[in-house]
Amino acid sequence: MSAPLRSIEDLDLEGRRLFLRVDFNVPLDGGRITDDTRIRAALPTIEFAIERGARVVLASHLGRPKGERVEALSLEPVAARLAELLTSGEVLLTDDCVGDGARKVVGDLRDGQVALLENLRFHAEETQNDSGFAQQLARLADAYVNDAFGAAHRAHASVAALPGLVDEHAAGLLMIRELEVLDRLRDAPPHPFVALVGGAKVSGKLGVLEALMERVDSLLVGGAMANTFLAARGLEVGRSRVEEDKLALARSLMERAEQSGVDFLLPVDVRLGSSLEAQDAQIAEVDAIDSQAMALDIGPATTELFAQRIRAAGSVFWNGPMGLFENPAFAEGSLGVATAMAQAPGFTVVGGGDSVAAVCQAGLAAQFDHVSTGGGASLQYLEGHRLPGVEALNP
Repeated sequence: MSAPLRSIEDLDLEGRRLFLRVDFNVPLDGGRITDDTRIRAALPTIEFAIERGARVVLASHLGRPKGERVEALSLEPVAARLAELLTSGEVLLTDDCVGDGARKVVGDLRDGQVALLENLRFHAEETQNDSGFAQQLARLADAYVNDAFGAAHRAHASVAALPGLVDEHAAGLLMIRELEVLDRLRDAPPHPFVALVGGAKVSGKLGVLEALMERVDSLLVGGAMANTFLAARGLEVGRSRVEEDKLALARSLMERAEQSGVDFLLPVDVRLGSSLEAQDAQIAEVDAIDSQAMALDIGPATTELFAQRIRAAGSVFWNGPMGLFENPAFAEGSLGVATAMAQAPGFTVVGGGDSVAAVCQAGLAAQFDHVSTGGGASLQYLEGHRLPGVEALNP
C-alpha cells in the first residue's frame, strides 16, 4: 500500500446507508454454489457493519453476463447462502442494482438490515466504468467501503468511479488483510522465499514470473505451463499443451534465474493421459513421455521434490494448479502441494481460484496463513501494479 488506507473501523456507520462492494463472484453449477469461500471471506466486514448499526447495501458482480440480464447469473442463490451464514439470517435481494426498485428497498432498510443489489454486470456501464452509472449507485450510499479485493484490479464503475462520488470511503477488513499479506511478500518476505506457480499458460503468468524472480530463492513451476519450459529444454512432451511461440521466452527466463541464483525447478515426472477426459493416469519421467500422451499433472516424485522446498521455506506463495485439477485423475499434484503447504512452518499464502479450490477441497484452508480471494488482483499487486480499486480509496 502506498499509504495506509482508511478502514471501515474508522467510519461512523449507525443509521447510515453503507454501500459495501463485495466479491461474490462464486462458482455455480445449475444454480448451486459449489464454493462459498468468497462469501465467507466477506462475513467479518458485513457483520461489523451490522453490529455498528449500518443499513448495509451489498453489491457484487457474478460471471460475465455482458451487460444483459441473464437469469442463470442472478445473485439469488448468493443471497440465500449469505442469509444462512449471517447472524441476523436475513438478506433482501433487489430486482436490479439501480432504479426505483433498488432505491425503495434501500430506502426502507432499518439499522442493521442487509440488502443485496442484483448483479452489477447486468448493466454494461459497470465494466465501462461509466460515470452516470456510478452516480446512480451513489444515490444508494451515505458511505462507501470496498471489500472486493478480487475485483480491485478492475477499473469498473462500482470499484473505481463510485468511491469519489461518496463523501466517505474506506477499505473493508478483508481488503486491508489482503494488502497487508501481499505487502509482506512483496517487500519483506521471510526467507527462503518459495513461489509455486502453475496454470495453463506462460503468457498469462509472465509478469508475475519476472517480478517473483527478483524476490524468491526458489521458483517451482507446474501445471500445463511447465510443458512449455520442458519443451524449451529440448524434451519431448508428446501431445501436451505447449506455447510454441513462448519457447524462446521460456529459455530466457530460465537463463535469468540461473544468473540470479534462483533455483528454477520443473517437474521431474508427470502424470500422463490420452485425453483431457482420461480416467486414469500413467506416471512417467519427463524424459520418457510417450509421443501420443499428454502431461496433465505433476508426478509423485515432483510433488515430493516441491514439498521438500515448501517445508524448508520461510514463506511460500502459490498461484495456479499443478495439473488438470478439475479431473480427479489429475488432481493429486495440486492436493499434494496443498498438504505440504498446510504442514509447512513458514508463512503460507495461496491465491487463485483453482489453487484455493484445491486447498478447500482438501479441508486445509484453516491451516494456511492466508487464503487470498484475488487471483488476478494478487498477481498484479505482486508485480508492482497499482490496483484501481485500491487507488480509489486513497485519502
